[in-house]
Amino acid sequence: VSTKHKDIGTMYLILGFWGGLAGTFFSLLIRIHLMRSGTGVLITGSLYNAVITAHAFLMIFFMVMPVLIGGFGNWLVPLMMPCPDLGLARMNNLSFWLMPHSLIFLVVSTLTDTAVGTGWTVYPPLSSLEGHHSPCVDEAIFSLHLSGLASIFASINFIATIKNSRGRDKEMMGLPLFVCAIGVTSVLLLLSVPVLAGGLTMMITDPNVIILSPPQLVSTTHKECSG
Repeated sequence: VSTKHKDIGTMYLILGFWGGLAGTFFSLLIRIHLMRSGTGVLITGSLYNAVITAHAFLMIFFMVMPVLIGGFGNWLVPLMMPCPDLGLARMNNLSFWLMPHSLIFLVVSTLTDTAVGTGWTVYPPLSSLEGHHSPCVDEAIFSLHLSGLASIFASINFIATIKNSRGRDKEMMGLPLFVCAIGVTSVLLLLSVPVLAGGLTMMITDPNVIILSPPQLVSTTHKECSG
């Protein structure tokens, strides 16, 4: 498996293309359903919420982030620095291959029972046992965990590359704007994704390990993490 930044960037772009294509398909389903609201021709009941959830997850985590950060970041950051490759090539490879596995779990969650109908925010009580009795929500949350782990690895890689490859005589403000944007985004992801993972962990452990976290606390924690 290649660890070259151009190859991995291309794979990110391909993944983002297919994720965006699937997300667009679900978006068309939503528009068609709203156009013929009440007829129940295409989707009814909880399936409408499931389509909204799948559309949001696909567009955010499997189209926007892989393309803008993974794809363009891998292609352009080493070329703009310039440096031969990203600083942590094997971690770069690992961060990509976590994404297809994350997508597999998301697809499985969509095909399990009535699918995940929590909306893209995954707030309780829709994400709790009262809203979904099947393990589809657990599978979707685990998918987000893998996607978040991939984002953490990619952020560490970009930060290390930008810091160590710019040279001691070159200030951050002298770097290309896109490189600075990727660096700032990586820092923000590195600070926010672990907190989001903590909120998601509370949501996945409460119905399975019986921690009995107050629903208001779980909802507030996840809302703050998402914000």
